Amino acid sequence: MHDPIVTQLSSLFLPLKLAAKFASSFHPSALPQQLQRNYARELLSWLFLPTMLAAIEGGTLSIIVGKAFAGQPGVTAGSLSLAIAWVTAAPNLANTTSFIWSALSRGRPKVAFISALQIATAILIGLIALLPRDGNGLLGICILAGLARATWTGVITVRTAVWRNNYPKADRAQIAGKMATVQALVLAAAGLLVGQVMDLSPRNYQLLFPLLALFGLLGNQIYSTVRLRGGKKLMHAERVSRAGAVGLNPTGMIHLLKADPLYAEFMGWMMLFGFGNLMLGPPIAYVLTQELHTNYLEGILVMSVIPLAVMPLAIPLWARLLDRCHVVEFRAVHGWAFVAASAFCTAATVFHSIWLFYLSGVAMGIGYAGGTLAWNLGHHDFAPAERDSDYMAVHVTLNGVRGLFAPMVAWGLYEWLAPRGYSGIVMLICTFVNVIGVIGFIHMRRKIRKGLAAII
Repeated sequence: MHDPIVTQLSSLFLPLKLAAKFASSFHPSALPQQLQRNYARELLSWLFLPTMLAAIEGGTLSIIVGKAFAGQPGVTAGSLSLAIAWVTAAPNLANTTSFIWSALSRGRPKVAFISALQIATAILIGLIALLPRDGNGLLGICILAGLARATWTGVITVRTAVWRNNYPKADRAQIAGKMATVQALVLAAAGLLVGQVMDLSPRNYQLLFPLLALFGLLGNQIYSTVRLRGGKKLMHAERVSRAGAVGLNPTGMIHLLKADPLYAEFMGWMMLFGFGNLMLGPPIAYVLTQELHTNYLEGILVMSVIPLAVMPLAIPLWARLLDRCHVVEFRAVHGWAFVAASAFCTAATVFHSIWLFYLSGVAMGIGYAGGTLAWNLGHHDFAPAERDSDYMAVHVTLNGVRGLFAPMVAWGLYEWLAPRGYSGIVMLICTFVNVIGVIGFIHMRRKIRKGLAAII
């Protein structure tokens, strides 16, 4: 017979054991020895780098702009709504610069290139502290946040080549998942701090942003020590295979898509599916700040902290799925998480319920968890090694294109329907677009399984 006291104590310590097991899975010793040094350095850098991103994360910055600049000199209701749409869209809109970073990094040392872009991002974030709370300051935040997101787009675009060379496919999704988990946890903690500090005074962004930027610079110093395996070989391959490269001319993307119709079809469905997702951000910020009148912390919880806190729980599950299947099959399953998030947002808007918005944040976090893996690794199922950055550039740039139009469409719909009491219809339209996109992935999956497309 089991001693009931021992059994009870074991049950009490079970959460601690699970937490310890989860934490130990991040230790470099869990990986093959040849991967451990680079992994350790990169993982450590991501304990600091995401901190600065909390300042320009679309959900967080939209709440700061919506509340800190409301009613300030030179700030009209229309300009404020447009600014909210802009800063929400900026992370995705900046992706239109991806083909530029892909071209500029071609044949150059990847880690040094990424390191320079990280420094530029930190400087731009720090400069936001100099801006006043008025119409000019609002414009300045929009410009600096956009530029900072553009330089960070270069980091995302080029980083995938580092991962492809440093980590084999069998381990890549798991490693990328661990990086994303650390980033999500750090971003969530930083977002929570930002919300609490901003609730003390709306001027506190002038103190916070330089501090967050300094943490980013510390992470950059660690990241700069990462070594790219086969770096010289990769640079040589890129230099001798310039034919067909995307380059600085955007028409290179068109040529790539024409040459790879399967990837083009995948990008088409991603365009539709992603359009619905990117439409969702501005209306959520509008409803939270203008209809529910939440404080900074409540708004940032919905827009950033809850989704980011949920991501680490879902990433390992999505990573295992992505390791076992093609990205098209992955998206056909994963896409329903964003459909659920949009549906919760619709219900939350109709019933004016902050708790339903919290539930939408949970569903969004589950979606982001899978999305961050497919975002960084999915194009590997299509791209040859020497064209990795080109394929990633196409994906990221097209995301930027929809990032330009989707939030503006959502802003126009909200300005038209909200005064009539139909804010929920805006959310419903986002849900409908998401559903159509997922159906497209299911259609592609059926083609693959029937053998109508040859995929490796």
